[in-house]
Amino acid sequence: MGLNDLLSPQGVIHKLKARCKREALKAMAETATQIVDKPVNEIMTALLEREQLGSTGVGDGVAIPHAKIDGLNAITGVFALTEAPVNFDALDDQPVDLIFMLLAPENATAAHLKALAKVSRMLRNHEIRDALRGADSAESLFAIAIAGKQNYAA
Repeated sequence: MGLNDLLSPQGVIHKLKARCKREALKAMAETATQIVDKPVNEIMTALLEREQLGSTGVGDGVAIPHAKIDGLNAITGVFALTEAPVNFDALDDQPVDLIFMLLAPENATAAHLKALAKVSRMLRNHEIRDALRGADSAESLFAIAIAGKQNYAA
């Protein structure tokens, strides 16, 4: 499973406008609903329930919110570069500007963990993060995210 299996061009948001974690998640859930045909409130409920367990802000300006949604057929990603960093209660107490949301089917436990690991590995690479932050369009963000490690030093 590659990132191109998780992310499509319509799942990328360049310069997402949000003032807080909840607004960012809502905007991303609205994008996701167009891809996975699930109601925004169902996606938001699942994401917020997961956030109550602990923030998915992993540090270095990155968050990887994720949730399992009953009735999904495949793991689906939505990726955003925010217009301005938002407080995400991240582990390092720093605001977040790169958010990669993953939605997985209820029964996709192993695949969900693999997808989380793949996204995490990509976003741990500071050169990839820098390239993503320098992207000037959703198309550029998508291309950089899909290229991943193959074009940047680990």
